Amino acid sequence: MELMVNDLSISGQFPDVPSFRSAVDRVMAMRKLARQFGRELHCHRNLSHAQVTRDLMMPQVIQRLEQAERGALMQWLTRHGPFWEDGRVHGPDDYLECSHQIVTDTAVGEAAFRCFYGADSRLVSLTPSSWEHTPLSVCWSLPDGDNRDIKVANHITVEDLEVALRSAPGPIESWKQLALMSQARFHNLTFSATAFDPLHGLPLAPGAVQRILERLDVLEQMKCCFDPSGRRTPEGHRLYQAHFTGDKAWFSDSSDVEKNEFRAELTFRYPEIDGESLFCTMHGKVKTPQIRIHFSWPVRADVPLYIAYVGPKITKR
Repeated sequence: MELMVNDLSISGQFPDVPSFRSAVDRVMAMRKLARQFGRELHCHRNLSHAQVTRDLMMPQVIQRLEQAERGALMQWLTRHGPFWEDGRVHGPDDYLECSHQIVTDTAVGEAAFRCFYGADSRLVSLTPSSWEHTPLSVCWSLPDGDNRDIKVANHITVEDLEVALRSAPGPIESWKQLALMSQARFHNLTFSATAFDPLHGLPLAPGAVQRILERLDVLEQMKCCFDPSGRRTPEGHRLYQAHFTGDKAWFSDSSDVEKNEFRAELTFRYPEIDGESLFCTMHGKVKTPQIRIHFSWPVRADVPLYIAYVGPKITKR
């Protein structure tokens, strides 16, 4: 489960500082509760500049809080986060709307995008606000004219969040657990027996775990996007355009220089045939830390999609 503060629930609606203090105390209690369950409540750096009341911005309001409250809020919003934009999934050109309001570049849009790709991404909204209902219905308008309706859970009370946290699966606590979950969840991918071994010894990074799962989910979907004749479906073309093209693509091929310089390192044992090998230069990318997912290419209807390697970037110079 991923949790993000709904930045749209702070929009200058608070009548005074005490009413905001009550709202933010509730959110800080939810943050504390989430941590008790091994989760973090992510925020956006822009929250530190939000309009809180009609006349006061966040820095002005924070200065009017008691010292302990002031310090805790400043540490969260300006220093430690964690900040969801560091692992942002949706782009500025993705048109997302909720209740006739554009939510691109907001936590609402980000949570919806992550939900669409298989993550359990949820929101925490301040009250009073116009976001006191759940689930939120987000419409993602695709370039081809098609629309996707995405439901996003939205928590506004400590009690409601606690119920959700108690019923949710526990967070992944080891790379071995990630490997087991991936193999159980992605039935259309064929994992090498040693695919996740390169991760062993690295510190577990919860953000990287989620990014790996999101990229494997796209590959899982790609493997299913073929019609009876073996041609890629419109959904497959959309996934390709969204995640395999552009400067910020999740997936790319190694350069010609890398293919020559790292040929041995990019050659993996064939998962099913002894003595055979796969040259897997196509890879999914995770930025922090730099992790790569190398897999067989192209994706075809009649050939397994092999995941050969999940680990640190191989082509480092």
